[in-house]
Amino acid sequence: MSLTATAKAGPRSPAGTGPGPDDGRARFRRTWRKASPYAYIAPFFTLFLAFGLFPLLYTAFVSLYRVELQTSGEMEWRGIANYTALFTDEYFWTSLRNTFTIGVLSTVPQLAMALGLAHLLNYKLRGRTFIRTAILLPYATSVAAATLVFAQLFGKDFGLINYVIGLVGFDPVDWQTGTVASQIAVSSIVIWRWTGYNALIYLAGMQSIPHELYEAAEMDGASRWRQFIHVTLPGLRPTIIFTVIISTIGATQLFGEPLLFEGSISGGISHQYQTLGLYMYEQGWGFFHLGRAAAIAWVMFVLIVVLVGVNALIARRRARKEAGR
Repeated sequence: MSLTATAKAGPRSPAGTGPGPDDGRARFRRTWRKASPYAYIAPFFTLFLAFGLFPLLYTAFVSLYRVELQTSGEMEWRGIANYTALFTDEYFWTSLRNTFTIGVLSTVPQLAMALGLAHLLNYKLRGRTFIRTAILLPYATSVAAATLVFAQLFGKDFGLINYVIGLVGFDPVDWQTGTVASQIAVSSIVIWRWTGYNALIYLAGMQSIPHELYEAAEMDGASRWRQFIHVTLPGLRPTIIFTVIISTIGATQLFGEPLLFEGSISGGISHQYQTLGLYMYEQGWGFFHLGRAAAIAWVMFVLIVVLVGVNALIARRRARKEAGR
């Protein structure tokens, strides 16, 4: 080899001195390539552990002790006594029943109306963008503002709802004292806030259905109603299951609307619209029983897991039946 070629090749590392700087950089790249995915997701899991998993486990720990808000540093072991006291409290069962009825009264009409709105918006209409923005405005409205407005609308003496009922010839309804009336009033707030949100989710699901299916159904002579039943609904099944699960979780955790409707943590004079979330708040920050409030929180968590599991099981069975046809 000539001296010129040797000079161009550069100096060689002496024998036995180990890898050069290029080998170190290559090793660093390989290590970073393997570790970078974990570095990207580390912030999420760090926040989840700090603000999700740790509070959940600590709440389970506190639910086994007697803890008062005034003396939160003093803890007395009770085991499952908080849970047994909870299940013997009639107001717990009242709040559980109210949560179920308000959930049904708000979820079923809400999803049905959202499905109808999405079906209309799926057609070519003038001002579709404006309409989509308008139906999302209630969701952007704060819970406090919406509830205070609806509390005025459902007022017994000067409320607009009773005024309209009086024009028809019916007597005014006491929306804040009656059990069924108050639950309907609270449910209407939830329906007003969340219908547009679910409608846009359904609309996105409808637009993902292949247009060829509608063309084939139209060529077979199917009307728009039959297209909706046999094409749109089967294509929206995963989206409908998602909205049902999310609405079920939201109904179980309902808190702001019943709290601000009358401004009472007891959910009315006879607890007629007190939900589980409001009952937990009353026990923890009304009666200062943090241990019992933690037990209620865990009962709500288990209830949500059971309801979501039941919905998923029903959806899986329906999917198997559809696949077996």
